[in-house]
Amino acid sequence: MSGAAVDYSKATDGTRLVSLDPYLEPFAPALRDRHAVYRKWLDTINATEGGLVKFSEGYRRFGFQVDDSQNVTYREWAPGAQSASLIGDFNNWNRDSHKMSRDDFGVWSINIPAQGGQCAIPHKSKVKISMITHSGERIERLPAWIKYAVQDLSVSPVYDAVFWNPSQQERYVPKHPKPPKPDNAKIYEAHVGIASPEPKVASYKEFTQRVLPKIHELGYNVIQLMAIQEHAYYASFGYQVTNFFAPSSRYGTPEELKELIDVAHSYGITVLLDIVHSHACKNVLDGLNMFDGTDHLYFHEGAKGRHELWDSRLFNYGHHEVLRFLLSNCRYWLDEYGFDGFRFDGVTSILYTHHGIGTGFSGGYHEYFGPSVDTEGVVYLMLANEMIHQLNRDAITIAEDVSGMPALCRPVEEGGVGFDYRLSMAVPDMWIKLLKETRDEDWDLGNIAFTLTNRRHMEKSIAYAESHDQALVGDKTLAFWLMDKEMYTNMSDLTERTQIIDRGLAFHKMIRLITHALGGEGYLNFIGNEFGHPEWLDFPRQGNNSSFQHARRQFNLVEGHEGSLLRYKYLYHFDKEMNAADARFKWLAAPQAYVSRKDNGDRLIAFDRGGVVFVFNWSNDSYADYKIGVPEAGTYRLVLDSDTKENGGHARLDHAKTECFSTPGDWDGRPHSIQVYVPSRTCIALARV
Repeated sequence: MSGAAVDYSKATDGTRLVSLDPYLEPFAPALRDRHAVYRKWLDTINATEGGLVKFSEGYRRFGFQVDDSQNVTYREWAPGAQSASLIGDFNNWNRDSHKMSRDDFGVWSINIPAQGGQCAIPHKSKVKISMITHSGERIERLPAWIKYAVQDLSVSPVYDAVFWNPSQQERYVPKHPKPPKPDNAKIYEAHVGIASPEPKVASYKEFTQRVLPKIHELGYNVIQLMAIQEHAYYASFGYQVTNFFAPSSRYGTPEELKELIDVAHSYGITVLLDIVHSHACKNVLDGLNMFDGTDHLYFHEGAKGRHELWDSRLFNYGHHEVLRFLLSNCRYWLDEYGFDGFRFDGVTSILYTHHGIGTGFSGGYHEYFGPSVDTEGVVYLMLANEMIHQLNRDAITIAEDVSGMPALCRPVEEGGVGFDYRLSMAVPDMWIKLLKETRDEDWDLGNIAFTLTNRRHMEKSIAYAESHDQALVGDKTLAFWLMDKEMYTNMSDLTERTQIIDRGLAFHKMIRLITHALGGEGYLNFIGNEFGHPEWLDFPRQGNNSSFQHARRQFNLVEGHEGSLLRYKYLYHFDKEMNAADARFKWLAAPQAYVSRKDNGDRLIAFDRGGVVFVFNWSNDSYADYKIGVPEAGTYRLVLDSDTKENGGHARLDHAKTECFSTPGDWDGRPHSIQVYVPSRTCIALARV
């Protein structure tokens, strides 16, 4: 006897998702259970902390607080300590002069009154917390909530905590309003340290003055800043975080980072932080590990608290104070620096107890709701997304998840995890695999179209042809895969235009546009790759004799007299035209494309999205009067052409004379058709005008 069908459309228990995706119905109990854990945390936080938003203000209570009279209060959660004192330059590192008191929750605190109207702890002076553990051991740590840390490699690789309390005159005050949330996110993924042609660590100031204008000129409306949270090892790409509230001092001061973000806002650019809450550096002397002498303060104890591949510590997302620390960390970067959202790194590790190690995901729903799911981790992400969007409705959150968990990008009230976007991580893998393993004529265009469109229609995705992952040493950029044999000899306009260079320039543009237009609801590019940055990315390390040769971005290749002679300028120009065309027609904000043709014989893909018709001819043959299905009647003209002289093409299309008049009648599933000349290895976009 079958029961009556359940109406999930108005459910408030986390199962409303089932009304949108009936395949989730067998997993309704799992959705209900995790939502119950989420609700329980909310109830607890509401009862004990005054609500989620108030709870996330921990950075205003913990660490160093300076009032208007320059009195200092310092608080630290360290229940494993038997005694604690604040030491530093200000008291000649005296362990007895500034002892701290402990409350019932293991929070240590001390008040230090101002002296003669001046703060008793000088700005930029070094500080530590000194503790005696229950075993009687003396340990000294950097304050967990420290807002600035510096490293003097000539003395020691260990960071020093710095008391940051600039005068009112020294503090950067934002001058520009936040831009509105873009509905066609075009993201420029950037690393401040490598953002210079010179072999050095570049600065926030240099990025503000030299790189922001380029990002604006190229038409990107979002910047994703990597490696900002202070990290022990430069070559870790920012993924071994030691000081979660401190912007990296490698690039400059906190005030200079605030200026960078504010100037980006003046260009109308949204700024995201690449935030690392999936793990933490295992360093003891300048990190969170063994902070109060115990193995289990911020992290799980024993093997559960260690990531075997990343050699790092794993947070205990089920602990009240750990949630305070992480949620307050999100809030801090939004409030204090003006970030507009986050790209959450390593989300797969947070979602699953296996952390994605040795696990392949087939897409079966059972993989996302079984015993391998870390409910505490999932709930932390739900709480973080809810808090972030309560604070700023225009905030953007992006999940880096390889598993494809359903509902990751659906609202929390439906039972989702609450992200705005997920990264389409299968797309760059596809391009690299094709370029490494398959001849051009054997590319399966149907599979390319499938991979680019294979996403959950009710969840937004960020597509990209290559990110920082593909640029790292051990791999190659797409430009290098395409042209490495001749990039050192034939990228000058003064040299012969060979088949390798011609194909490389053409395919670089085509791969980018088809990914941009077909692959998602947002697009991402890694700094420098827009102009086909040569070689790879390799930070200074012992294995390369601490060389900066590959830890830089060679903007000089598209600048000045040198740039005017090199073919990189064509790729740069096309990237700018591609983004400008989307700004005009907003295909990224439109529903998913209709792919009308995937012809392996002609080597041609055609689709339309947002009223724009895209045609990609991957073959060596050009086609005259090629019939393409279009969604509406009218006259179509070129709005983007990879074959123009300015884009490094052969100028085979006469834009002044190219008018395509539609003909009624079904063609490739579209109600009308046009006939168009499609040169070989060219991508074009047409729209009714």
